[in-house]
Amino acid sequence: MSLDFGTLAVLFPLLLLLFGLGFTVTIDPYIQREHRRIMLVIVVLCLSLIAQNLWDNELFIRHKDLAWKKFLAAYGYSVRPVILVLFLYIILPEGRKWPQWLLVGINAAFYFSSPYTKLCFEIRDFDFAMLRGPLYPACFVVSGILLLRLLIYTLLRFRETRKKEQLIPVSIVLSIIVSVVIDVHMSMESLSVSFLTIATVVGSVFYYIWLHLQFVREHERDLMAAQRVQIMMTQIQPHFLFNALNTIRALYAKNPPLADKTLEDFSTYLRQNLESLSQSDLIPVSKELEHTRLYAEIEMLRFPSIRIEYQIQDDRFDIPALTIQPLVENAIRHGVRGKKDGLVTVSSVREANLHRITVSDNGKGFDPEKTLDGTHIGLRNVKERVEQMCGGKLILRSEIGKGTCITLLIPEGRKEQKP
Repeated sequence: MSLDFGTLAVLFPLLLLLFGLGFTVTIDPYIQREHRRIMLVIVVLCLSLIAQNLWDNELFIRHKDLAWKKFLAAYGYSVRPVILVLFLYIILPEGRKWPQWLLVGINAAFYFSSPYTKLCFEIRDFDFAMLRGPLYPACFVVSGILLLRLLIYTLLRFRETRKKEQLIPVSIVLSIIVSVVIDVHMSMESLSVSFLTIATVVGSVFYYIWLHLQFVREHERDLMAAQRVQIMMTQIQPHFLFNALNTIRALYAKNPPLADKTLEDFSTYLRQNLESLSQSDLIPVSKELEHTRLYAEIEMLRFPSIRIEYQIQDDRFDIPALTIQPLVENAIRHGVRGKKDGLVTVSSVREANLHRITVSDNGKGFDPEKTLDGTHIGLRNVKERVEQMCGGKLILRSEIGKGTCITLLIPEGRKEQKP
């Protein structure tokens, strides 16, 4: 018996989805090698389910092989829980899997023994009709347990995902439940591919897409963590450490109380830099200004000709950690250091729907294009984090011989966007 147009209309998109999924998995750079293998096995099992449905409901009429029909029915009910366990390996790689495989094994034993025990189903030899046995729902019960477990682990592992996105795995589970209800109340002889098989294929594709988004975000978080380490290392330069310690040692010979205060400020400055490693959220601008003052006071002891002025009119908003302090450090190191009347000004004002932070100096200036192209890594890091974490903007103006002005524009009410 040839496949009719209705069967082809259902079969074509399902095969297209699975072959597309298989190809995407093989080229996805964000999925681990072991997970890639598992996904490819899932694709093969989904293809086998489609083949089982077609053979059982379309092509069986030509074969009339009762034993083969019983085997196909047992296989269809046994393989679906296997797909769920394989997804558990992706969500929970380190967890124990033997309880799940035990359920899968018991379920398979029930269905493959049914041709002899009639526990789950019976197929009559005169009309090949399937009769449900007392343990017919075993597949649905086992699959339901595994599906619930998979959903719980999914939501727990990616609990920081946006609430709307968490509806995707929930909706996949609901679609599978609805498909089971439809199949139970509809004669399978009238279907080429069961609704449950369709829901399994489509659910696998959409679940993988959702997982891909989460893996991309995890990758971005790892990059941001590495960037924070890089930022801290650029902020704690060896020459600054040595020079600060030498300054403190010299102060103990001239002014011990000032030396004690400077040592306390220096230790606080180092501690705040270390804390920035684990700081992934925005911080109050007042805290960043405090960190900046600690750094500036130590530098002004080394360079008495430098002055730092603060004109703070707006200090009730959040910014990424280590944003203002690197700008002041850049102004001192590459601008006013060595001048007799070096001046660095830090100001903040609120304008309409944004917060404006300005760090300006009367130093020697430089070429802004070369700076953001890589000469000053600290400035580039500040620019990238302000853009990524709060949707802000960095504006750089500098003129050789006259000085530099760097402005941060922070939109009002913006919070860090989680990757």
